[in-house]
Amino acid sequence: MGLQRRLLPSMSALSAFEAAARTGSFTAAAQELALTQGAVSRQIKALEDQLGVPLFVRRDQRVSLTPAGESYAAEVREALHRVGAATLRVMTAPQGGVLKLAVLPTFGTRWLVPRLPAFQAAHPQVIIHFMTKMEPFDFRSEDLDAAIHFGAADWPGAVCERLMEEEVLPLCAPSFLAAHPIRESGDLVALPLLHTTSRPEAWRDWFAAQGIERHEGAGMFFEQFSTTAQAAITGLGVALLPTLLVQAEMRDGSLVPALDRPYRNPDRAYHLVHPPSRAHHPPLVAFREWLLGACEAADGVAVARPGNGP
Repeated sequence: MGLQRRLLPSMSALSAFEAAARTGSFTAAAQELALTQGAVSRQIKALEDQLGVPLFVRRDQRVSLTPAGESYAAEVREALHRVGAATLRVMTAPQGGVLKLAVLPTFGTRWLVPRLPAFQAAHPQVIIHFMTKMEPFDFRSEDLDAAIHFGAADWPGAVCERLMEEEVLPLCAPSFLAAHPIRESGDLVALPLLHTTSRPEAWRDWFAAQGIERHEGAGMFFEQFSTTAQAAITGLGVALLPTLLVQAEMRDGSLVPALDRPYRNPDRAYHLVHPPSRAHHPPLVAFREWLLGACEAADGVAVARPGNGP
């Protein structure tokens, strides 16, 4: 560690270099940092002398990064970002009670966030920083403590703790159902079906559970469940939606079951995922205990559904 500290350039030199590398100009970097162009030039020259490597090619009042400069700039930028993030965390939570959590967008806005007041009341010292992530990622390259993931428990290099399964149900607008009477699963084959890109196999699995093999259905694709639900509300077709994410629409009647045939895939569920190194991080421990209880309560509450035939 002592050797590493002796090798560390000054923060002012690194800031000047990063700004010049990003803007492609010593003058622009000087304006951004409220310095003179000469001060930026001297900081960068001192950094190059310390490294023993030229970082910029200087030609006729213009500068460009050398190959070594390009590589160094990417790592310096990431390091400065981490320092800034750490500083913000200390400023916003002096006791160190920060949980950096990646969430699925619709699950976060429709299920998790409405329940957070209960968590905050029980753990006012914990501050959660949210980031939206649609796909699994490498915790080693992300400044995150944990994630909420849907799928199989197969996140490489991470601990996956099962939270709850997801029940899906074919839903549509009342006007759509009135115009397209549906009495059995096979009736859906000829209707427009709405898909969510994060669950491309959802309709196939539902049809298979009804004894209808190798059918996915034609229809529109949407990136998020919230958009798919809105498309169903407007009468564009039938959407296969997680009931836990559209409880408000089912209660107010803007979405009704096309068929009362719920389906759960036991191989796919919501998981709390974290690297082993964060297992004892106090904010994560507190959040995990609360989340397990919230999921158990939610998973045990059946959503009321009007009957519409066998």
